[in-house]
Amino acid sequence: MGRHFEVRAAAMAASAAKKSAMYMRASKEIYMAAKSGVPDPDSNLALRSAIEKYRKSCPKDVIERAIKKAQGGEATSYIAGRYEAFGPGGSYLIVDTLTDNVNRALVNVRTAITRKGGHLGSVIYNFTQAGVLDFKGDEALRDKVEETLILGDVDVKEITYADGYIEVIVDPSSFTKAKEELNGIGINDFETAEVTFLPNEKITLEGEDKEKFQHLLDALDEVEDVQEVYHNVEL
Repeated sequence: MGRHFEVRAAAMAASAAKKSAMYMRASKEIYMAAKSGVPDPDSNLALRSAIEKYRKSCPKDVIERAIKKAQGGEATSYIAGRYEAFGPGGSYLIVDTLTDNVNRALVNVRTAITRKGGHLGSVIYNFTQAGVLDFKGDEALRDKVEETLILGDVDVKEITYADGYIEVIVDPSSFTKAKEELNGIGINDFETAEVTFLPNEKITLEGEDKEKFQHLLDALDEVEDVQEVYHNVEL
């Protein structure tokens, strides 16, 4: 059928693998959140946050199946893991996993990293954990947000406004409180609302290193046990 068909078929297969991994990622996180308390987003903040995180990237039925699985009392056990790695061109990565098979997760993560020119190693000291909330707004709303969070005794690290979006960075221990305070002034639609790892310094890759790094991210994106990937590269 020719080289063009082969390239297109390979691209479609990769896309399908990424989509499958994304749905599995969402399903596990929502299931675990539902099992952590009442399987009702109105009463379970962790579940509500997990649904918000994936509602724009996953079909509704994926979310509903995960909640129904938890409601049915099915006892699937997932174990959280964390791997640190050096990538191409001086890049650093933190890879969080959620799996029912720790050995499989380790092998698949390590294989994805080493095949793309990286290796496992300690890098977490190059990152700071923080709660991040991004949402649409203007400078007037930014000022209101700052006042609300300060009066609400939220440990705010930074609030910025650019290109029609406000970004709030808080201490991880204040994330839930910050979200509640923002909900209280009518902010309910977030582009990002999560506790994450922010790099202390970002780097820019060029040429072959940039290409290798993107291939590494793509490979990790296809690993079903991978939940989150944090890195220090400016994309």
